[in-house]
Amino acid sequence: MSGTARHDVGDTFEALADANRRAILNLLGARRLSVQQIADEMPISRPAVSRHLRVLAGAGLVAEEREGTRHLFSLQEAGLTAVREYLEDLWGESAARFTLFAENTGDQP
Repeated sequence: MSGTARHDVGDTFEALADANRRAILNLLGARRLSVQQIADEMPISRPAVSRHLRVLAGAGLVAEEREGTRHLFSLQEAGLTAVREYLEDLWGESAARFTLFAENTGDQP
């Protein structure tokens, strides 16, 4: 992964660090929701939900659509895919280092 991609994923991980944002993503996993629908399910205010949605959108995790006067939010697959790819790359590198270590330390007195 390039340095730029890692920076973008870093922003994404910062967005995921907040429990309320993770709860919002869980709610959006089922269907598109308005800010009010999300706020109705959360222990935080509607303005707080809006602030969290802005952070999640900035990190590429949610997308906003207008439907008349309503703003509907949904998961944005590209952002979630970037996180998954980052973790897979990280795990692949770690597994390779572990394998190399194990191969070089085995059967020694």
